[in-house]
Amino acid sequence: MTEIGKINQLKVIKTVEPGVYLDGRDLGEILLPNRYVPNNCKAGDIIDVFVYLDSEDRLIATTLKPYAMVGEVGWLKVVDVNDYGAFLDWGLAKDLLVPFPEQRQRMKKGQSYLVFIYIDDVTHRITASSRVEKFLSSQPKDLTDGQPVDLTIAESTDLGYKAVINNRSLGILYHSEIFQKLKEGQTLKGFVKKVREDGKIDLCLQKTGYGQVTDISEQIILAIAARGGYIDITDKSSAEEIYQMFGISKKNFKKAIGALYKARRIILEKEGISLS
Repeated sequence: MTEIGKINQLKVIKTVEPGVYLDGRDLGEILLPNRYVPNNCKAGDIIDVFVYLDSEDRLIATTLKPYAMVGEVGWLKVVDVNDYGAFLDWGLAKDLLVPFPEQRQRMKKGQSYLVFIYIDDVTHRITASSRVEKFLSSQPKDLTDGQPVDLTIAESTDLGYKAVINNRSLGILYHSEIFQKLKEGQTLKGFVKKVREDGKIDLCLQKTGYGQVTDISEQIILAIAARGGYIDITDKSSAEEIYQMFGISKKNFKKAIGALYKARRIILEKEGISLS
């Protein structure tokens, strides 16, 4: 099945003057214009293409990859606003429409917004919405404590940052557990800290439990070795110094140092730490 708004692997059927036609299976033949046709392309070749609708609502393919696809969130810039809504640059020749009813706040040209991309049930066109929460699950059943996830920062709140998890649900990163600068639209790796009884999800940017300590411990050992076997940081150093060197909290640093000391892999000195 060929999916509109997604990357598909399609077979070249024939070459024509405007480009090549691809076998879109249930969607019929789809044109790949000449400017996107790979060199030495011939009938029978399989090509990875993104399928969407052109300005005249005809199916068309491109080898360009948009900044975000159907079913995903993206941090996209407004390039125009007219009577229909705002138009976003998503990396393709045709800009992406956000109708006025789908704008959480009136969008302004030149500014960027977090949007969810979907296919409109009425127009059947690929559309975007900044009302991302209505497209995300509030009761995800496939997430478990400690699970690694892909995060997109949605917005800052009094508690912390709302983040989109795997393009499917929302969680929160609390200010007290963030030790780096974050900004809206930023993508990064994280972990599910806890799926609460009410279905809400607490997130963190580092592993919890023993696995976290093990990873940080190895990171510390490598850092000490890279600096000739000694670092001038201890558990008495400031949280800022520790984060600047390791990108972790002071609390987690102290846990890892304790584990390494018990394992006799390091020596705790007055002004620093050395390898045993």
